[in-house]
Amino acid sequence: MSEHFRVQGGARLVGEVEVVGAKNSVLKLMAAALLAEGTTTITNCPEILDVPLMADVLRSLGCEVTLDGGVVTITTPAELNHRADSEAMGKLRASVCVLGPLVGRCKRAVVALPGGDAIGSRPLDMHQNGLRKLGAHSEIEHGCVVAEAEGLHGAQIWLDFPSVGATENILMAAVLAKGTTVLDNAAREPEIVDICVMLQEMGARIEGAGTSTLTVHGVESLRPTEHRVIGDRIVGATWAFAAVMTRGDITVRGVNPHHLDLVLEKLRMAGAEVTTFGDDGFRVVQHGRPQSVDFVTLPYPGFATDNQPFAIALSSISEGTSMITENLFEARFRFIEEMVRLSADARTDGHHAVVRGVEKLSSAPVWASDIRAGAGLVLAGLCAEGVTEVYEIFHIERGYPGFVENLRKLGATVERVGA
Repeated sequence: MSEHFRVQGGARLVGEVEVVGAKNSVLKLMAAALLAEGTTTITNCPEILDVPLMADVLRSLGCEVTLDGGVVTITTPAELNHRADSEAMGKLRASVCVLGPLVGRCKRAVVALPGGDAIGSRPLDMHQNGLRKLGAHSEIEHGCVVAEAEGLHGAQIWLDFPSVGATENILMAAVLAKGTTVLDNAAREPEIVDICVMLQEMGARIEGAGTSTLTVHGVESLRPTEHRVIGDRIVGATWAFAAVMTRGDITVRGVNPHHLDLVLEKLRMAGAEVTTFGDDGFRVVQHGRPQSVDFVTLPYPGFATDNQPFAIALSSISEGTSMITENLFEARFRFIEEMVRLSADARTDGHHAVVRGVEKLSSAPVWASDIRAGAGLVLAGLCAEGVTEVYEIFHIERGYPGFVENLRKLGATVERVGA
């Protein structure tokens, strides 16, 4: 019997939960350590499956990596291996973020095309075009991105879309390029700001973090540093949705509530009482059945596509009809097929989904297709009659440290089954 979670429906989640470092930040920060010879320490790291996978990628490049709870120590050698084509590369999407640092530091890179969640295509055109603007030659060969440059130089770069990955790779290549790079229509996510802060601590000269225009003045070299990862806003949002869906009362600590402004506003519209605590947390209380709310996924500061499964799960038990529009990943709506197994009244038309809320879902075996879909199915199981079995739980554990333990602490009846 494959490993799965057994989720007993009917729980009201109450209590406090601590959020640790952001998955979508820590892996990129680990890659940034490649830019400086010496030992870099990253703290507040989540203990999730992707961190040791990224550690394996860095080791294949010649680094020494030590994992000790929430602390990752990376010792980068003077001479790096420029080939990132180890087995670990195919297991996580974020592995492609070593491309920029390798081109910046080694002036060449061979990086295997990434794996990760099954949520749709992730073309690397913008990554490659940005590197070409900086003076590199880049092609796809034998399943790898191959990039080489005699030297990188500053450039004016415009992204067709504010891609987080492309912004990160171009940024990490540009910090060691000669001259000034201006990156327009850059991603604005808090995780981008986090990597900018770390690079600045390493000696990079970057202006405009958190805006759509990043200006990078290249420097000769960077130095290692110690950096604390920002709190995970997607995990924070997961617990916020859990409070509303189970008509509960959850206090979330360790994440800046301003990184979830739109999420919390949508939950207020659904009927929740939301209280924020400076830059370190918030409380969500829901007394009655939530009201239907429409959601549209957009780049930050819009509603994150990672939160879309939670929006669908919430809509499935809300009073009224909701429309959810997905603008970023075409395969995110695979989640709805599993929600229908739980008796959700939902259908899709292109990049729109219409969900009519029902009083209560009905338990069934369901399968996670990605990290957030898995967590969303667990939340839906909490609102279903009977016991819901959620399979492919390795996805969930790639993004949520101590997920079952936190659910139990909040009052859920959840157990891990199988080996």
